[in-house]
Amino acid sequence: MDLKSFALIFGSVFIAELGDKTQLATVLFASDNKTAPALVFLAAAAALVASTALAVGAGVLAERYLQMLPLKLIAGAGFIMIGLWTVWDHFQTS
Repeated sequence: MDLKSFALIFGSVFIAELGDKTQLATVLFASDNKTAPALVFLAAAAALVASTALAVGAGVLAERYLQMLPLKLIAGAGFIMIGLWTVWDHFQTS
């Protein structure tokens, strides 16, 4: 196992997850005194594992079948589009 790659991936995903909507939803579930904190942790962790498995599978397929496309550029543009959509939605609902 490549510890340097592990640390880089862990750090990147950890920082990306801080303060996102998933974490905020988890905080809201955990703040409900009717739900056991252990249940919130297990359910949120399982959901993150499942969504990560889908992302890894999609990445493997993308690398295998889309080698000619600049995937990092496409991913970056996707993040920018999501950010712009989020800002747009904020001003539409205000």
